[in-house]
Amino acid sequence: MSRIVHPVILSGGAGTRLWPLSRSLRPKQLLPLVCERSMLQETVLRVTGEGFAAPLIVGNEEHRFLIAEQLRGLGVSPRAIALEPEGPQHGAGGDHRGSAAC
Repeated sequence: MSRIVHPVILSGGAGTRLWPLSRSLRPKQLLPLVCERSMLQETVLRVTGEGFAAPLIVGNEEHRFLIAEQLRGLGVSPRAIALEPEGPQHGAGGDHRGSAAC
């Protein structure tokens, strides 16, 4: 029996760590840093083809059109683009780096 991998690609981020190249509306995963394709596109290409289902992309709501445009440029149709309304530092599952260990 052959197994199909269902890739989930996380493409969130605020674009603050690679400033000035990366900005909030153009984070590093959407920039062509190493070659002519972005890190998102390179990742999608690694999980496309035989043995893989269409990828599920999780990204920031502000980047939805850029993500869709980059996938279209590859000729890849995602299973879906799931949008996070706010970054991971908000809400109950937020950043706990300053809290004491239990």
